[in-house]
Amino acid sequence: MGYIFKDKKVLIIGGTGSFGHQFISRILETEVKKVYCFSRDELKQFEMRQKFEDKRLCFFIGDIRDYDRLLMAFKGIDYVIHAAALKQVPACEFNPFEAIKTNIIGAQNIIQAAIERGVRKVIALSTDKAVAPINLYGATKLCMEKLFIAANNYVGEGNTKFSCVRYGNVIGSRGSVIPLWLKAEKEDKEFLLTDIEMTRFWITLDQAVNMVFIGFRSMLGSEVFVPWLKAIKMVNLAKAINSKRPIKIIGIRPGEKIHETLISLEESSRAFSNIDGDFYVIVPDKKMFSRYRNLQINTDFEDYREYSSNNADYLKEKEIKEMIECLK
Repeated sequence: MGYIFKDKKVLIIGGTGSFGHQFISRILETEVKKVYCFSRDELKQFEMRQKFEDKRLCFFIGDIRDYDRLLMAFKGIDYVIHAAALKQVPACEFNPFEAIKTNIIGAQNIIQAAIERGVRKVIALSTDKAVAPINLYGATKLCMEKLFIAANNYVGEGNTKFSCVRYGNVIGSRGSVIPLWLKAEKEDKEFLLTDIEMTRFWITLDQAVNMVFIGFRSMLGSEVFVPWLKAIKMVNLAKAINSKRPIKIIGIRPGEKIHETLISLEESSRAFSNIDGDFYVIVPDKKMFSRYRNLQINTDFEDYREYSSNNADYLKEKEIKEMIECLK
């Protein structure tokens, strides 16, 4: 799928994070003309510069709250990936307007700058927490999705296109539970689990990057792309790391769900799968289905039911252990 980036200038916002590292590693294997990494952290940019010794990779220091800086960075850019966000649920709950300024106002700044500069395609990264959100982080990502989908109403035919990619927890990303439990195992500590029934969707960084590649290849504007993912029972994850390690149930935290949802019941009537069934596309209106005849296999998503980590296929024990081994 790398052909879609041939001779293109691509900018990734929030590019020094886990996703950004994997995306930049993959896109530099293509015939991309230039890759620009936009972020606030000069140290992380310095470290990335040491890791990727490629003259096609450039770095911009900036903040998505600063519209003028975005406008400057977007000059001459063909494709943009929006991966910047405040993501820690407790931090967003304690600092709500900071989350709003970055995750919502920052998203609007990106949209306006992209339209002003005539960027061809823009994809924003979203999360299952945006579906029926119960915490501020999820609510801000829902607003971001709505902004990006609605942005297509404000551009003419053939101009800037906006879409989103929505997925679950990224395996091994910073602050995720697997590295924390691996650390607890080394330190001979118990595993902390909020609820014995808790389930989550899991995706590898490589799968997340693939989904963005698919989005750029397939998008016509206004879609939310959702990969087909397996879920995991968190207690089984803990046992796979070390079945002899004690598990302490600490109770569900404010803003936390027992199960996450990738496609809601209401969205399911506007969702369809691609030919291979490895991803879904959610559109604002069922009338738009006819635009995707090259992808479409069925217009009814699972007889109109939500796609939840409570009713999804689960990772088997062998798959869980293989996943953990890759992180050690």
